[in-house]
Amino acid sequence: MNMMDTLKGSYFSEILPEGWDMAKIQACVSNDPKTVLDRQDFWNDGFRPVPCTNLEEFGAYMGFEIAMQIKECKEAGRKLILILPVGPMGMYKWAVYFLKQLNIDCGHVYGFNMDEWADAEGNTLPASDPAAFQNAMTEAFYGPLGDLTVPEEQRNFATKENLPTYMEKIEKLKKEGAKQVLVYGIGRMCHIAFWEPHFAKEYATLEDWMEASHRIGARLHPFTIEQNAITSFRSSWPLIPCYANTIGPKIIFHSDYAIGGADGVLSRGMQWQGMSFWMTLRHGPCKAITSSFIPTMPGKLFFMEELAGPLCADTN
Repeated sequence: MNMMDTLKGSYFSEILPEGWDMAKIQACVSNDPKTVLDRQDFWNDGFRPVPCTNLEEFGAYMGFEIAMQIKECKEAGRKLILILPVGPMGMYKWAVYFLKQLNIDCGHVYGFNMDEWADAEGNTLPASDPAAFQNAMTEAFYGPLGDLTVPEEQRNFATKENLPTYMEKIEKLKKEGAKQVLVYGIGRMCHIAFWEPHFAKEYATLEDWMEASHRIGARLHPFTIEQNAITSFRSSWPLIPCYANTIGPKIIFHSDYAIGGADGVLSRGMQWQGMSFWMTLRHGPCKAITSSFIPTMPGKLFFMEELAGPLCADTN
């Protein structure tokens, strides 16, 4: 007996998002790892998954992509909107390295952090708090760039006061010819930023869902809390807020290019991201699976080869 056999009428149905077809999802995660790069009908012609053999390679590849977007826009005399995550993080030291080696300053860059921990009212941690995403970005990217850094007035963080202004700022920059580049990771429940699967039922149509620009005090899915306990809080889930401020599909999926990363491997063969990675590549667009729209955009999705599986029982 497996999860598929026990799903109906079980406690698991209480946390299974509406709109998740488990038979279809099981088919997604049962693919042969050798087929992971096989193109699908719904993929954008400019979308490409890129395998990585280790975490340093993964970080270097992503960092290079970010640096090249900054460089190319600089050389074209074009402003650059960067939608930035706190996770993955290893790419930032490499982006800094490449930018410094090339002596590319970021005066033309406008950074928009995609999310931030919050309470139900959208109140966020102090910027100096070690757990705050604003602190993480300053320590990993803005600070190490030194004289080449993004001007402070061009850095945007997802506070309840500033997040609602993102859309207006982005639209103004685009009217001035700016390019928008999304940098992202994929969550355990297939979220991008903290746009969770259970939000979908609140929108009657896909068009309505796509028009949502942000949420203040968004309630996180229990699996998201557990994922972040593992990846960021050394397993201590009581430390994690149950809410976050986050951008939505209107910002995420109106990007001109996307640089993604899936690095959710642990040790001794353990991992947490293989399922969401395969769902992203194979499911096809569905508003209850935010990352399912990623392949419809041009860009590169860097992933650790181990995530391709096979996703099966392992008792070693």
